[in-house]
Amino acid sequence: MFVITTRNFPPDIGGMQTLMGNIASSLLEHGPVHVFADAFDGDTNYDKKQKYTIERIKGFKFLKKYRKANQLEIFCSQQKKVKAIIADHWKSLEKISFNTCANVSTLCLIHGKEINHAKASPTHTRMIQSLKKAKFIIANSAFTKNLAIKKGIKASQIKIINPGIFTNITVPKNSIKKASSIFENKSPKFISVTRLEKRKGIHSVLLALKNIQVLHPKFLYVIVGDGEEYNSLKNLTRNMDLTNNVIFLRSIDQDTKNALLQKSDIFLMPSIEDGKSIEGFGISFLEASLFKTPCIGGIAGGAADAIKDGKTGYLCDGTKHDEIYQSILKILDSKRLKKMSSEAEKFAKTFSWKEQIKKYLKLI
Repeated sequence: MFVITTRNFPPDIGGMQTLMGNIASSLLEHGPVHVFADAFDGDTNYDKKQKYTIERIKGFKFLKKYRKANQLEIFCSQQKKVKAIIADHWKSLEKISFNTCANVSTLCLIHGKEINHAKASPTHTRMIQSLKKAKFIIANSAFTKNLAIKKGIKASQIKIINPGIFTNITVPKNSIKKASSIFENKSPKFISVTRLEKRKGIHSVLLALKNIQVLHPKFLYVIVGDGEEYNSLKNLTRNMDLTNNVIFLRSIDQDTKNALLQKSDIFLMPSIEDGKSIEGFGISFLEASLFKTPCIGGIAGGAADAIKDGKTGYLCDGTKHDEIYQSILKILDSKRLKKMSSEAEKFAKTFSWKEQIKKYLKLI
């Protein structure tokens, strides 16, 4: 029996939600899985479709963490064959007792911004105390591991396991047709799939694409996602006279997203550091690469684990739109695009969940 405690879980949408759902599905091949997750709209229908059990915790945010920890401890005391507790965040471990964690192999994931607190601050102190309960701390990239060490987390506790992807994806024909209708006869075709936050670098992408417009007036850039920067990005698109070249899709289904990735020439997400917020890895780079779409990511954060610079895409300074522009031009070279597309697919397949989950099992 594997027990997962998480604040982020499907059907809620986001990278962390997808990651924790995929871990649960992948562990299921190696034993029963029981998930303690926050309640979310539509979770009843979602939960019924899963082959593992999910216990949803309702109530005010402040009280949920106590209720969830209490229910997890009761569950673990009643189950004699719990192999591991896996937490998505140090806050998910915070209210679980040291004894419970000591009696079961406990792993806690870290991702970047949630550990980026000033040393000796109250939040940092809470984080350190919580992470002491874990047998191993799972960093999603080399960058995140190095950040954790700087924040005072013991290096011997930290293991790097990059997020995985499912590689046997088939895109339905009707979704491919839908993606084709969105792109129409536009070329080249660009895409971003991300929450619209400042740290994602989309503002700089639009500035770079204004220069691309001179060379390729019929390009199309599809931005999939929503967030606090939505209105700002819409206004920037309008002010730069890019409304005929940029489409915003705030919410689409998974198959349509995959079809758009498959049809695109380049995936763009040159992340930057925005205060304490920084990209720890970037699972969307691998999702794009799987569909033979080269990527442009930022040098800030953990994108270097998800993009082989110069082979499956490029890393650049996301604050400098000229670097993004030059990277786009290099990829659009026909010979380079063909080679990078092939390399991207091969690289993405090395991150299959079938292999990544074995790294968790080895630690457990």
